[in-house]
Amino acid sequence: MKRTAFFIVVLLFAFKALAQAEPANYTAALTKFKHYYNNNEPDSIFTMFSPEMKAALPLENFKPTTIQLKSQYGELVKTDFVKYGNSLAVYKATFKNSTFLLNLSLNAQNKLTGLLLSPYKEDSTPQAALDPAIIESPVLLKTLSGSISGTLTMPKKADGKIPVVLIIGDSGPTDRDGNNAKADISANTYKLLAHELGKNGIASVRYDKRMVGESVSTTKESQLRIDDYSDDAVGLIEMLNDDQRFSKIIVFGHGEGALVCMMAMADQPVKAYISAEGESEQGDKILTDEMKLKPKYQADEFQTILDSLRKGKTTPIVDPSLYYIARPSIQVFLMSWCRCIPLKGMKKVKVPTLIIQGTTDLKVKTDNAEKLKKAKSDAELLIIKGMNHELKDAPADEEQNLATYSKPDLPLNAEMVSGVVAFVNKVK
Repeated sequence: MKRTAFFIVVLLFAFKALAQAEPANYTAALTKFKHYYNNNEPDSIFTMFSPEMKAALPLENFKPTTIQLKSQYGELVKTDFVKYGNSLAVYKATFKNSTFLLNLSLNAQNKLTGLLLSPYKEDSTPQAALDPAIIESPVLLKTLSGSISGTLTMPKKADGKIPVVLIIGDSGPTDRDGNNAKADISANTYKLLAHELGKNGIASVRYDKRMVGESVSTTKESQLRIDDYSDDAVGLIEMLNDDQRFSKIIVFGHGEGALVCMMAMADQPVKAYISAEGESEQGDKILTDEMKLKPKYQADEFQTILDSLRKGKTTPIVDPSLYYIARPSIQVFLMSWCRCIPLKGMKKVKVPTLIIQGTTDLKVKTDNAEKLKKAKSDAELLIIKGMNHELKDAPADEEQNLATYSKPDLPLNAEMVSGVVAFVNKVK
């Protein structure tokens, strides 16, 4: 049976939100919700809704969904508080037959304005040890479509205002630490980077992309556009700009994240930009080149799909062998991505820029960095011999190179780290 979830999010705007203790009014609301749910009283849960929520989720829609949820997953056995920020509390909700994250929002009258169940996943990725010189705390950004969850890493002894780096992740379902289960990546790249920055007196924020990890959204895969990632980054930039602890904001984009940075930083209070392993070519060329290695029938069909996307049309029937790259539900995203031209974007960047490229990157070749440098002649170009796409030392041999993708404790390339630190420190 398809998993059932019920939700409604009303008036979720972007504000700064740092972790706080569980408020008493949320404890009371959750206790009532649990009692009504376990006693099969959806009508009573409905009385807890705000007027806006009642209008958006009428009883005739809410009641059958709740009954189905109870039938499928059983009683709500217990709830464990996870975090709270800006009127949104997150709990680990353990039902008899499954476990979810339960997100609750209350208004000033303690009425529910948000109620969302999202997948809960135990983090099985080995974690890099937290250096005693740094501290970490959760960050929560509320948006019009849900919330973005991340981690703020700070040097434990910060002397006055300090710079902060916003780390924007690569393509696919990449989480805040730089890991992507679908691509078998568990390198902890962004977590390691955040820790290195923290040890050098620089703060950072890394986050789960929309619909990944603890970030929740009403957006469906079929609706997702690269502009959504840019919007989320803009919200985080504005949040950091309002935080008086920080002296300047630097955006760090990895892979696809480098393109998202270009889109997000326009007209924003960003002081510098770092592009790490960023593509210089348009998306359709990247995809076409990738398909050259595939059987001709696949390449031909993909070209037909791509031609339709260029005309603004999706293709509903796709050969299963192409689902990984062009399934119907991601074609809208592909369309939005392929319209972006990185070289034009780089020419529009007005702030100091550092372009980083490893010579053993199997995904993005060195000439991409050289083209980006040509588009912005005053950018700094750092070509690092023997560094791969995960910003780690790796040989050119494909098997050995890819093996580093699943080594979370393997340190980042030292030259890359020192280059980033030096660049951030000299930005005015």
